[in-house]
Amino acid sequence: MLQPRAFRPHIPLSSSTSAPSFFSSSSPNPNGSVTSPSLHAHGNTSSSRSLKTPSSFAHNYRIAIPLLPSALFLLDLGGTTVVATLLVGLMISYILDSLNLKPAAFFAVWFSLIFSQLAFFLSSSSSLFAAFNSSVAVAVLASFLCAHTTFLLGVWSSLNFKWLLLENPSIAVTLERLLFACLPISASALFAWASIAALGMNNAAYYLAGFNCCFYWLFSVPRPRDSFILGPLESCAHTLNLVLVPLLFHVASHYSLVLSSAASFCDLLLLFFIPFLFQLYASTRGALWWVTSNPDQLHSIRVVNGAIALVFVVVALEVRVVFHSFARYIQVPPPLNFVLVTITMLGGASATAAYAMGMVSDALSSVAFTTSAIVVSAAGALVVGFPLLFLPLPAVAGFYLARFFEKKSLTSYFAFVILGSLMVTWFVLHNFWDLNIWMAGMSLKSFCKLIIANSVLAMAIPGLALLPSKLTFLSEAGLISHALLLCYIENRFFNYSSIYYYGFEDEVMYPSYMVVMTTLLGLALVRSLSVDHRIGGKAVWILTCLFSSKLAMLFISSKSVVWVSAVLLLAVSPPLLLYRDRSKTTARMKPWQGYVHACVVALSVWFCRETIFEALQWWNGRSPSDGLLLGFCILLTGLACVPIVAIHFSHVLSAKRCLVLVVATGLLFILMQPPLPVSLTYQSNLIKTARHSTDDISIYGYIAGKPTWPSWLLIIAILLTLASITSIIPIKYIVELRTFYSIAMGVALGIYIAAEYFLWAGILHVLIVVTMVCASVFVVFTHLPSATSTKLLPWVFALLVALFPVTYLLEGQLRIKNILEDSEIGNLGEEEKKLTTLLAIEGARTSLLGLYAAIFMLIALEIKYKLASILREKVIDSGGIRQNHSGQSASASFLPRMRFMQHRRTTTAPSFTIKRMAADGAWMPAVGNVATVLCFAICLVLNVNLTGGSNRSIFFLAPILLLLNQDSDFVTGFGDKHRYFPVTVVISAYFVITALYRTWEDVWQGNSGWGLQIGGPDWIYVVKNLALLILTFPSHILFNRYVWSHTKQSDSSPWITLPLNLLPIACTDVLKIKILGILGVIYSLAQYLITRQQYISGLKYI
Repeated sequence: MLQPRAFRPHIPLSSSTSAPSFFSSSSPNPNGSVTSPSLHAHGNTSSSRSLKTPSSFAHNYRIAIPLLPSALFLLDLGGTTVVATLLVGLMISYILDSLNLKPAAFFAVWFSLIFSQLAFFLSSSSSLFAAFNSSVAVAVLASFLCAHTTFLLGVWSSLNFKWLLLENPSIAVTLERLLFACLPISASALFAWASIAALGMNNAAYYLAGFNCCFYWLFSVPRPRDSFILGPLESCAHTLNLVLVPLLFHVASHYSLVLSSAASFCDLLLLFFIPFLFQLYASTRGALWWVTSNPDQLHSIRVVNGAIALVFVVVALEVRVVFHSFARYIQVPPPLNFVLVTITMLGGASATAAYAMGMVSDALSSVAFTTSAIVVSAAGALVVGFPLLFLPLPAVAGFYLARFFEKKSLTSYFAFVILGSLMVTWFVLHNFWDLNIWMAGMSLKSFCKLIIANSVLAMAIPGLALLPSKLTFLSEAGLISHALLLCYIENRFFNYSSIYYYGFEDEVMYPSYMVVMTTLLGLALVRSLSVDHRIGGKAVWILTCLFSSKLAMLFISSKSVVWVSAVLLLAVSPPLLLYRDRSKTTARMKPWQGYVHACVVALSVWFCRETIFEALQWWNGRSPSDGLLLGFCILLTGLACVPIVAIHFSHVLSAKRCLVLVVATGLLFILMQPPLPVSLTYQSNLIKTARHSTDDISIYGYIAGKPTWPSWLLIIAILLTLASITSIIPIKYIVELRTFYSIAMGVALGIYIAAEYFLWAGILHVLIVVTMVCASVFVVFTHLPSATSTKLLPWVFALLVALFPVTYLLEGQLRIKNILEDSEIGNLGEEEKKLTTLLAIEGARTSLLGLYAAIFMLIALEIKYKLASILREKVIDSGGIRQNHSGQSASASFLPRMRFMQHRRTTTAPSFTIKRMAADGAWMPAVGNVATVLCFAICLVLNVNLTGGSNRSIFFLAPILLLLNQDSDFVTGFGDKHRYFPVTVVISAYFVITALYRTWEDVWQGNSGWGLQIGGPDWIYVVKNLALLILTFPSHILFNRYVWSHTKQSDSSPWITLPLNLLPIACTDVLKIKILGILGVIYSLAQYLITRQQYISGLKYI
């Protein structure tokens, strides 16, 4: 029956997931309420608007929870091939998206996923087939699951393209519905697969049932603020998957053991009825909206089906868990034990369910609830063997607990706590106190005391949390004490995992999942109490740090890691947890508080040094060096101070600069590992013992150490550079300080290079130090010029160029002298001496060439940057002059920019102005060109020496010529539009010259001279390859002429010259001629495409 329009249920729609075709007018409301006509009309208006203008996908967080771990699992299965394929595809997609080619980026994402899946099939099919015991059907299903998950990843990626949401809102809604319909099923299967791979197959069906429950709650339970995405068919499929799939999976995987015992049969009951109970609980949040919209009918369904399911679950748990694992604690003979356990478990579960569903609301139900609590308590006490004389104690405890739930009486609850504590104490003393067992380095009696104290605190905390706000400190103290006891107990069980009993020793491991579970439960409890304002901010801070510190046990095996991690978290987290409620407009933390917290962080890291040492020792397999340990301590201190600076002092520039220096210092210590004084290292017995261990010597032998003191010079130089960049050292404003800084940098780098790579000659050390000082002075004063620097810098560069051949030749002579004086070399023969001398000279000279290439590259880059800055400043100044001469007022958007630029020039520029630099620095383009040419030439020599003239290297070396500048001395007529001409012409010339050399080398017969005979094979070889080489010239000449002139040429020229390159590609014997042919084809196509694009752009402009 159709309802009137005014009384149809309203389902709110999100901005990206609304589609009228998905919902019928008689769809029930998951919230169980009917809106007013006005509100319904408003909802329809907003939904239509969201269809027309969707902004973004609104459910990324929920989709990411199952889909990102699934993607990581698939990448782990696929291996390096799949990862590389996906990365290349995503990089291409990112580049296309940055070029504003949205459809191309969209298809690139899909093609990358498709090719990644193909690579997965090719690389992992055999391993999947072997993993599933050569079962073709299971391997095919697993492959289909992987492909389906990849498809869902593509759907999710598509929904994050805003243009798709704008242009195709109906398709976006369909894709969203597809994700919500498929993800709970496929993600549960993949998560269960990963769990089985890690933990084994025994409890696989329970893993699947747990993940099914999680994802059913995440996707199938309607949210009040979300649109109702799924329809009845999808909701029904999710319910069937939740209830039946784990059971069927268990039957399929354990079919031979399903009915072998009562415990196996109870597994079937649990796997069906536990998800069924979860489904009934989820129906209280609207999960069964598709069954009926009548709340009375839903309530009846929950009560009847829940009662039946509860009976089966309780009976199955008795057989599968209670009598299977805790039979020794049941002191009642059969069959009375089964009756009493059933009364205890079924009665307790029924009373809890009735109270949770609000069925305890009148006098009769209250009497029944109280009676049930008394009977359950008494039956439970009888089961564990509680003395009959004291049986009224548990009955009274149950009465007070029921009275607390009915009347909310704190007195009744604390009476229950006292009586319950007595019962827990009796149980522990009765079962464990007399056992002579040592566990984790302490007797069992000590553990009994801790467990009793922890249990009493756990029972008392709910009552303390309900006290008035003035007594909140009691609940905070109880929670902190309970967390400390829990951390201590789990640390002893997990890290001290040995047990001793009458000479019997065994290793007992506290399960890792218990650590994770107690941590998550503790954090959830803290958040719930904080939201309800039951505890204050300081208690939340301490409890969060204590519970989180337990997770460190899973990664580091140190016995003190829990307390060390807790101290470190307590030092790091105050900026995040203690000051978050203050105003965001000013610093939430006062400066003195920031200093105090930074000092506390440093002290806590120093307190953690032994744990850091053990972690590094485990990672490296041997004791870390002193510099590595100190570097990690400094880096950890800097990273721990990031929240302080980022949240509370983000407006203080000096704080950011100091933080950058601290982090950089830590990284430099880690990379360089400089030596430290002995007095600073052995401050810990653990570290001292590890240092004096003989294991390293017995395994690795004696290793001759290399002097590492020069690393301090490199660290100092890098830190000085960072300090000057961040303006901690004000070299920008003080010329004398700038001079001292440049000389110090040059001396430090020069001594480091000389001591690290050139150890044999003192005069060479002097030349290298002078070279580095000249380079440092030139770069610093070019970047920050002074009044006289422009007159002196050309002479500094000339001295640097003159030092290059002198150092190069002198290094060879000194190396020859040292080699000839070496006693070991003197025993060699004449030919061996020559070979050894030649190799030593060439190796050292290669290092020297690399040093000068780097210096000239740095100078060319600095000059290029400075000339670009001068040009930009001239453009701005000329624009301001034109504005003043024209007499026209600047626009509102241009005036603030001009004021900012003027303010920037007046505050940051040194006393020597840009105009003066432009006038006196006319030498800069010529010096930059000389440095660029020298750098390129040295790199070509290094290419010949190191790679033998690699064909690929020229493509990396030729872009160095982009640093050439326009000058009036050497390169006249060279402008900015010609900047690519040197690159292309050098590539062409390089391959032409090397092709000629290769041809000559192939026909040269050594001492016998040329092997050319008219009509002979060598003569034919030379003529053929030279002719093919000449065929490649037209394309290169045309393209290089176009790159120089940028004038439009005939469209037919590239197409005419292009076929000439095909014959060299197919017929040549020389690889370099073939490369020239390929380049010719590329040049012709590029020239045509560029001219065509310019022509189309011109037509658009017209």
